Amino acid sequence: MEGINKTAKIQFFFRPFSPNLEVQMVIFVAFLMMYLISLSGNATIAVTVQVNHSLHTPMYFFLANLAVLEIFYTSSIAPLALANLLSMGKTPVSITGCGTQMFFFVFLGGADCVLLAVMAYDRFIAICHPLRYTLIMSWSLCVELMVGSLVLGFLLALPLTTLIFQLPFCRNNEIYHFYCDMPAVMHLACADTHVHETALYIISFIVLSIPLSLISISYVFIMVAILRIRSAEGRQRAFSTCSSHILVVLLQYGCTSFIYLSPSSSYSPEMGRVVAVVYTFITPILNPLIYSMRNKELKDALRKALRNF
Repeated sequence: MEGINKTAKIQFFFRPFSPNLEVQMVIFVAFLMMYLISLSGNATIAVTVQVNHSLHTPMYFFLANLAVLEIFYTSSIAPLALANLLSMGKTPVSITGCGTQMFFFVFLGGADCVLLAVMAYDRFIAICHPLRYTLIMSWSLCVELMVGSLVLGFLLALPLTTLIFQLPFCRNNEIYHFYCDMPAVMHLACADTHVHETALYIISFIVLSIPLSLISISYVFIMVAILRIRSAEGRQRAFSTCSSHILVVLLQYGCTSFIYLSPSSSYSPEMGRVVAVVYTFITPILNPLIYSMRNKELKDALRKALRNF
């Protein structure tokens, strides 16, 4: 009962990146700039796809939804991180607030990973079965796949967050991170966390390995199909579209696998915090840049929109 009471009253704080105020302000400005660039870049992609009827195809439907997911995903982390940078880690977050942030981070991140697999399937159908593409990738299926990504993300986030916040927290309340990440929060529990760590590892492995396997299989078939295209221009266009998706996949899955699939004994809070910056701030910036630079139709639509503006 005493442990429950302590847990209910606890407030978490995030450890500053540096005890030096000037360094903290530099990091604050960097985070703020990355957040604003991410918001503007992804919002531009989403709005461009929405207003340009030539982009109302399954590929751009998924791309626009990915952009919206990235906006909410980064926004679940950035405001609290920025507040803590300004206050030198003195901005408290309640256990409810920490659990809410963790839920939305896992929910949106999980949906993001599943959506990347859906986008690989879309490219597989487009390149390997072009004559049947419109028949297979109907709008009803696209909506179902998008909703399915969200549902799977929700079903992943709810049990994991519930499992972790059933732990008692009654000692150190300083999280060695800039948001409520699962491994960092579990390290503060004053109870045995081996079961929780095992559950996190198993669920993370399933969530990361199954979509990544589907993506890899899709791209094996895609590469074979691209090599069979006789036209050099056709091969270049197909490869350009797919290479942008592969870059995004490598960034997203590479960083998250490093954090969540590493043995708990080798978990480094400092390294975990640095790598987390990549997939919470940098990747959401790179996604719109990669897709817009590597996609001619999207670049043309952006130029047209800018001219009209």
